[in-house]
Amino acid sequence: MSLPGEQIMKNNNTKGGRLSALLPIGVFLVLFLGTAVVTKSFDSMPAIVGFLIALVVAFVQFPKTLFPEKIAIISKGIGDENIVTMCLIYLAAGAFSGAVKAAGGMDSTVNLGLSLIPGSVAVVGLMVIGCFISLAMGTSMGTIAALSSIAVGISEKTGFSMAICIGAVVCGAMFGDNLSMISDTTIAAVRTQGCEMRDKFKANFIIVLPAAIASLIIFAVVTKNSSYEITETLDYNLWQVLPYVFVLVGALIGINVFTVLLGGTVLSVIIGVATGAMPAGEIFTAIGSGVTGMYDITVISIIVAAIVALVRHHGGITFILQFIHKRIRGQKGAQLGIALLSVLVDMATANNTVAIVIAGPIAKEIGDQYSVEPKRVASLLDIFASATQGLIPYGAQLLLAASAVGLTPFEIMPYLYYPVIMCVSAILFIIFQKKKKLAGAN
Repeated sequence: MSLPGEQIMKNNNTKGGRLSALLPIGVFLVLFLGTAVVTKSFDSMPAIVGFLIALVVAFVQFPKTLFPEKIAIISKGIGDENIVTMCLIYLAAGAFSGAVKAAGGMDSTVNLGLSLIPGSVAVVGLMVIGCFISLAMGTSMGTIAALSSIAVGISEKTGFSMAICIGAVVCGAMFGDNLSMISDTTIAAVRTQGCEMRDKFKANFIIVLPAAIASLIIFAVVTKNSSYEITETLDYNLWQVLPYVFVLVGALIGINVFTVLLGGTVLSVIIGVATGAMPAGEIFTAIGSGVTGMYDITVISIIVAAIVALVRHHGGITFILQFIHKRIRGQKGAQLGIALLSVLVDMATANNTVAIVIAGPIAKEIGDQYSVEPKRVASLLDIFASATQGLIPYGAQLLLAASAVGLTPFEIMPYLYYPVIMCVSAILFIIFQKKKKLAGAN
């Protein structure tokens, strides 16, 4: 039975790679960034408008593919398991966010945290908590959803910028997204390379741990001289903090992300009503408010999935795969090629799991040809796809983080230290690693 990525390769290779198929993604980036430069504001063009224009371009391209066929193609893309799961996480996260905020959970949790730890290290604490939650939960999206409201509260009470607070959350979220044993990216990388999950974890951990430590140090240095003053009384109710504790503990013991978020929503409602913070008549209003707050990001994800489906069908992804494969020289070159392959495919698909599934088969071919260990190939695929996913402004993680705190992705990007350092760390490991030969290799 062939892997999904292998089937995609077979389907696309019959058409051949086409650089022109990547035009819709280029149009979006030029319009979105160009408008921001001209108007000096990233709010001048809503992301959804840019993506809709890009979708129109994707539809107009390649007229030999009839309109009904294109509709069928994007329908399959939107119906992909990863896309549906992502949208459902948005809605579950919105329900939890709305309920826990109405129940007083956000204010109590922030006040409790600031009462226990110095405000000067609150940003560092956000990344550390994000690392633990994402490592246990295996999803960056769930981590960002769980911690974004706390990031807002810490920013408001300490004076640290909203961008640096949510940036710390995204950094922590991408740590576990790449490393967690139950992350879908880990599962996809291991499955495509045929290696053991524990071996991939060990190979990965050695590379990303220095990056995580370096990122924490940078956050500590950047925020140490910030001036802030908390003049209000830090009142909190431990019962109202319980939903966040439930989410944290549930994530740490490996409960499914939907179960954690929906359970946290129900618990928030019960505690909110019991403590008088949430009138019984406003339960559904609070949950509905949180869910509707996720409508924009959900629609954007659907549009992006449609664009990617057409790009893939017309050979855009295949062009990237072929471009990298033809330029590889030597074992270190093979590893750098796998890294670049992972980066470009993720940029084209805006989904790191999908990128790994697509790039996995050809990465395995490269690894076998140049005697790169399967665990190493799996690690490189996951590291560079996750790092790219945490940096691209149209990726689900940054879109969710930005929408949760009322910023644009570009305002958060300067504080995404971890994904950048993770890439640098991985490249250094490639350059300075001694050449290894697989057992039985010629």
